[in-house]
Amino acid sequence: MIKKFLSLQWKEFARSASFQKGVAIKILLFFAALYFGGMAIFLGTGIYFIIKKALPGQDPMVIVNNFLIFWFMLDLIIRYFMQQMPVMNIKPLMVVPIKQKTIIHFLLGKTMISFFNFIPLFIFLPYSIVLLFHGYAPLHVIFWFLSVLAITQSLNFLNVLVNKSNTVFYIVLALLVLLGALEYFQVYKVSELFGVVFNGIYNHPYLVIVPMALAGFLYYLNFDYLNKRFYLDNAISKKIKEVKTSDLSWMDRFGKLATFLKNDVRMIWRNKRPRQVLMASAFFLFYGLFFFTQKAYDDMPAMVAFASIFITAGFLFSFGQLVPSWDSEHYKMLMSQNISYRKYLESKWYLMVLAVFISFLLSTPYIYFGWDKYAMIAAGASFNIGINSFVTLFGGALNRVPVKLNEKAKAFSNTQGFNPTQLLIALPKMLLPVLLFYIPYLITGYNLNAGIITLAASGLVGLAFRNFFLNQIEKVYQKGKYKTIEAFGEK
Repeated sequence: MIKKFLSLQWKEFARSASFQKGVAIKILLFFAALYFGGMAIFLGTGIYFIIKKALPGQDPMVIVNNFLIFWFMLDLIIRYFMQQMPVMNIKPLMVVPIKQKTIIHFLLGKTMISFFNFIPLFIFLPYSIVLLFHGYAPLHVIFWFLSVLAITQSLNFLNVLVNKSNTVFYIVLALLVLLGALEYFQVYKVSELFGVVFNGIYNHPYLVIVPMALAGFLYYLNFDYLNKRFYLDNAISKKIKEVKTSDLSWMDRFGKLATFLKNDVRMIWRNKRPRQVLMASAFFLFYGLFFFTQKAYDDMPAMVAFASIFITAGFLFSFGQLVPSWDSEHYKMLMSQNISYRKYLESKWYLMVLAVFISFLLSTPYIYFGWDKYAMIAAGASFNIGINSFVTLFGGALNRVPVKLNEKAKAFSNTQGFNPTQLLIALPKMLLPVLLFYIPYLITGYNLNAGIITLAASGLVGLAFRNFFLNQIEKVYQKGKYKTIEAFGEK
C-alpha cells in the first residue's frame, strides 16, 4: 500500500499544471541540498580539530555535549519556519477500503525523510568517525550518535504538533524563550544542565533508550492527533467563523489608494500565509546582530553594508516579491473592475515603503553599536525605499504563480509564488547597494562617509523619479495582464 501511495504522489506531481515549475524548483532545491550537505560534512569532520586547537587540554566530546542543546533549539526554530509539512489529498481515500491508520503512518513516515533530519547525520556521523579514529570507545560513540538521531526525530514529530496545535506552539515557544532568557541573563546555566544530560548519555550507553522512547511517544501523539480528526464530515464540513471587523477609516486620507490599502491590511490580518510572512519578516531586524557584534567585520565594511540593507528590507523582500500573487485568488475579478492599474501598484508600493520606515524606527537600538552603523542602516533604508521597492514591483510582473492565502505554509520555504526568475531579480536588490557603497568607499581612500552618502543619495534619486518608475512598471504589468490572469486561473 505504501508503494501505491508513492505512485499516487508521483502522478499528482507529474500531471499538475505547474509540473515544469515544480521540476525547476526541485532541481534548485537539490543543488541547494548538495551544497548545505557538503558544508555540514565539512563542519562535522572539523569540529574535533577546531575544539582541540581553540581549547587545548579539554575533551571535545564534553564541549560538544555542553552546547548540543543550542543546536537542538536552533534546529526546532528553523524547522518551524522552513520545514514543509507533507501534504496529501486524503478526501478520495476516505471513501475507499484503505485503513486510515495506513494513511496516517505514511504521512508521518514522509516527515521522517525530510532533509532537516539528514543534516545532523551529515554533521555528527563524520564527527563520530573522527572520534573513533582518536581512540574513543566505539560502543559509547555509536549509542551517543543514535541518541542524537533519536532526538532529531523527536524534534521532527514535535514540529508537526507545533504546526497542528496552537496550544503546543505556545507551550514550546514559552519554553524556548524561558531557556534562552535564563542562559542569556546568566540566571541559570541551562547549557551546563543539558551538558550533564548528554554527557550522561555518552558515559552510559544504555540511556539511549530514553531519547528513543521520547521519539516513539511523540510519534504516538501525532498518530493519535491525526487519527481522531480523520473523518469525512470534518473534511467536507464548512466552518463557521465569527468575522472581526476593524476600523480602517483613518486610511481614507489616502484617497483612491485607500481601498487597495484596506484590502491589503485585511488580507494580512485575516489570512495565514501573509500573516506568517509578516511575522517572519520581523526577524530581519536582528540580522545586524550577526555582523555588528563580530569585530572581524569591522574591517569588512561591504559586509556591514550588506547587513544594513537586510535590517529594513524584511517585509519588502518577503511580501513584496509575491506581488501580485497575493491577489491570485480574486485577480480575475479585480482586473474586471473599473480600477486604475497604477493605483493598484502604487498602493503596494506605499505598503512596502511604510514597512521599511517602521523597520528603520525599530532599528534605533543599533545606535548602541555606533552612529556609523546606524547611519549605514539609514542609508540602506533610503536605498530600499528609492530603488529596491521599484525593483521588487518589477519582479512581480514576472511572477505568475498563484498563492493560497489560507494554506498553512512556511514563510521561507513554501514554493507557491516562487519561480527561478525571482532569484535573478534578487541579485540587484542585494549586490547593487553593496557596490554603491563600496566603490565610493575605495575611490575616496576608505572613507566610510562617502559610501554612506552615495548609498543614501541613490535612494533619494530613485524617489525623485518615482512617477517615471511606476509608469514603466505599470506598462510591464499591463502588457502581461492576460497572461497573468490565465496563469492564476490554473489549478
